[in-house]
Amino acid sequence: MTEEKKPLSRSEREAQIKDRAGFVIVVLAALLAINTMIGGQNSSKTMNNTIAANNQWAWYQAKNMRQVLYETAAVESKIPENKAKFEADAARMKADKEEIMAKAKALEAERDVARQKSPWFTWGGSVLQIGIVLLTASILAVSMPMFWVSIVVGSVGAILVSQALWMWMPLSM
Repeated sequence: MTEEKKPLSRSEREAQIKDRAGFVIVVLAALLAINTMIGGQNSSKTMNNTIAANNQWAWYQAKNMRQVLYETAAVESKIPENKAKFEADAARMKADKEEIMAKAKALEAERDVARQKSPWFTWGGSVLQIGIVLLTASILAVSMPMFWVSIVVGSVGAILVSQALWMWMPLSM
């Protein structure tokens, strides 16, 4: 004989939702903590690379000024040894500028990548928080439909965090 399933009582439904939601809350909270930590590092990288690139460009400008001064001194010099020294110094400044420019552009490129990731960390963290709130509400309301909605919202948050980490979708904000 087949046994008919009885509908769960409110306390049984509540226990079932508490067990499931509690586990999912822990997972989403851990993901939120990871997102917050890496997102903070990303923000620091954006700021630090902006400052470092600006410093490199300031140094580039200083080298450029010195190069112009050496070139001018070489043109105006009447003494051949001094003219040769000024021309060598001007050439060294030019080589230094090339190196500085390469470093500045590399820092700007890293900064730009970090900037692209930043909104994804923000959105991912916000959506994960909403998922956690909905899970808590599903426990209080003893509502399985709300539990499943919170699972969907939390999954969207996890997808947004994965986009922030790996930039796998060809989208930019």
